Amino acid sequence: MTTFRWMTAGESHGPELTALIDGLPAGLPLLAEHVDEHLARRQQGYGRGGRMKIETDRVRLVGGVRGGETLGGPVALVVPNKDYANWQGRMGPEPFSETPEAVTRPRPGHADLAGGQKYDRHDLRDILERASARETTMRVAVGAVARRLLDELGIRVFAHVVRIGPVAVKPFGGSLDELASKARASDLACADDEAIDAMKAAIKEAAHAGDTLGGHFEVIVTGLPPGLGSHVQWDRKLDGRLAQAIMSIQAIKAVAIGDGFEAGSLRGSQVHDAITHVPETNVFPRTSNHAGGLEGGITNGEPLVVRASMKPIATLKKALPSVDIRTKEVFEAAHERSDICAVAAASVIGEAMVAIVLADAVLEKFGGDSLRELRRNVDGYKEQLRTF
Repeated sequence: MTTFRWMTAGESHGPELTALIDGLPAGLPLLAEHVDEHLARRQQGYGRGGRMKIETDRVRLVGGVRGGETLGGPVALVVPNKDYANWQGRMGPEPFSETPEAVTRPRPGHADLAGGQKYDRHDLRDILERASARETTMRVAVGAVARRLLDELGIRVFAHVVRIGPVAVKPFGGSLDELASKARASDLACADDEAIDAMKAAIKEAAHAGDTLGGHFEVIVTGLPPGLGSHVQWDRKLDGRLAQAIMSIQAIKAVAIGDGFEAGSLRGSQVHDAITHVPETNVFPRTSNHAGGLEGGITNGEPLVVRASMKPIATLKKALPSVDIRTKEVFEAAHERSDICAVAAASVIGEAMVAIVLADAVLEKFGGDSLRELRRNVDGYKEQLRTF
């Protein structure tokens, strides 16, 4: 059973987006500003579209928090959609005084057609509103809450962009702290200054062509103890849980842990990480981290490394051919306002999803109805490791 439970609701142009989180211990310091910081990061990034100029996302904590601390019950969050003012009469729960013009031209690469067929909806707005990446606003909000829990235990999550279109970064020569700092300061979440210039040129070129670009980002987690996840059942393996969470993000088409696909072209001696021992602390560091911090579905104490591949945004200004679902005539696909490149934003969403999975794994492993009890359980486990 999932320990950290959560669910979101709301449509892209509806009144508001909501989320409900269950399983947080009592006594966790939580303020709206802890969430707003990451909501703002999701909206930034070179290559974003016009919607980001309309919305300035701010969360309201409407349940489960009192006096700046969680109470142990469900935490409820709400983010209003400012753009809803421009969509009244076409969105919202009340019956329409006039039937809105239906969206009948599905966009290749979107959920429009498959969703319409599945749910028997002949106005595809009924599908695209929920399928929109606007939904990830609440994933980032939930992830920010999960991150607060991890912060209290010294676990840090950050992401950086490693490729946009044809442009890839060079290996970073500094520490992970330096990598995180440089990526956070960049409007492309990238730590390679030379690559950033080339990435922006590629985004401009795609925009002028009415096209879009995808790319790759990497989420790195430090401070994880060995022992999160389990080898004993398929659905408890942490790498599987992380892969499902990352693949659930809109436009993500591939996930890798550590060396990922590259490991399939190498010999075992080039892939597996030799184990060493530090007697003073009784820890067992690896001499490398090709495994990305996971062995057998369990964290091994090394930094966790998860990489994701994002396809180009499917909404193209230079639209691809499609077929009207009512008339069956061939048309160019409908064009909704969209981004040229959203890989930097996707990296923030990736951070959130990884934080959510890890918060669940931490609570699964250590439990605790209060933050103090959770810390006591973590400290007891660390003492056990020192005498392993």
